[in-house]
Amino acid sequence: MTMISNLRAAARKRALYLRTKHEIETMPLDVALDLNIYRGDAARIARTAVYG
Repeated sequence: MTMISNLRAAARKRALYLRTKHEIETMPLDVALDLNIYRGDAARIARTAVYG
């Protein structure tokens, strides 16, 4: 892979991470409780989901 394709892949993952984190942070409380998610852990959950 070239450096540009690596940068593009990293930018896509970062965008996905930010979108996932935002969705977790802003989900309604009743949905978060149903899914057993603490919205304060949004960064950790999003990081695991996107980067493994």
